[in-house]
Amino acid sequence: METKSVNLTSAGYSARNLWSGILFGIGLVAFLDEMVFHQLLHWHHFYDKSTTDVGLVSDGLFHAFSWFATIASLFMVADLRRRSAFWLKRWWGGVFVGAGAFQLYDGIIQHKLMKLHQIRYVENLLVYDLIWNISAVIMIVIGWILVAYTRRKLQSTGKGGDNEQ
Repeated sequence: METKSVNLTSAGYSARNLWSGILFGIGLVAFLDEMVFHQLLHWHHFYDKSTTDVGLVSDGLFHAFSWFATIASLFMVADLRRRSAFWLKRWWGGVFVGAGAFQLYDGIIQHKLMKLHQIRYVENLLVYDLIWNISAVIMIVIGWILVAYTRRKLQSTGKGGDNEQ
């Protein structure tokens, strides 16, 4: 009896599980981008169309954005766990979708269309762009498979997946 109510609760919160994962994925990949490519390797700043000082400020704002997204996601996870409605597999699907979507958005919109910055300022940028965008698509595909699996599970049982963790 208790398991059934937990599963029904989880089903009611499946969208929240997915969105908290997406938010966490966005925050995580933004944090890794900022830490690795901006701070450790010094390959670029978030905004490279001005002075270095402006670039550093833009990096700080980007870093703050990544942490706000991550912390907001973790508050959602804490609420889901409190309600016994946290669905780990669906959450991971959201993490991969969010991380991949943000990276693909960064690679196409910010790098190529808006030209805010490039991954690296070298002569042959194509290799970097391909690795960046292909890895983003792979993350989206992995996430989409997990989301589709959990959606099928939800539809077949009419319940959530707390027992699927």
